[in-house]
Amino acid sequence: MKTTEIIIRIYDEVGGDAAISVSDGDEIYKKIDAAISNQIVVVLDFQNVNLIITSFLNACIGQLYSKYNSAELNQSLKFKNIKQEYNHLIVMTKKRAKEYFEDPAGFDKSLSEVLGS
Repeated sequence: MKTTEIIIRIYDEVGGDAAISVSDGDEIYKKIDAAISNQIVVVLDFQNVNLIITSFLNACIGQLYSKYNSAELNQSLKFKNIKQEYNHLIVMTKKRAKEYFEDPAGFDKSLSEVLGS
């Protein structure tokens, strides 16, 4: 049972109100991964963040699905103060990451078929 919790303040981590950098996302991913590996619940606090893009979310959240399953992440990763208009980006990032890491080759093949390449 996980009882310890840390809060990662996205505004502080990215140095402002825009969560757009893949490198910032990668750094946050490392912090999340280290905490979850040590049985610590992570709360991502999006207070004062006014812009979020999917490449940032893929870097900090999406890659977690390469190591952890949905049940583990649902218990270990929480979101706070995220603006309602960005909730769909979180949902979409999780969905795509789960699909990809369940069958990377199949996902890539499907994507190639859709793109016609």
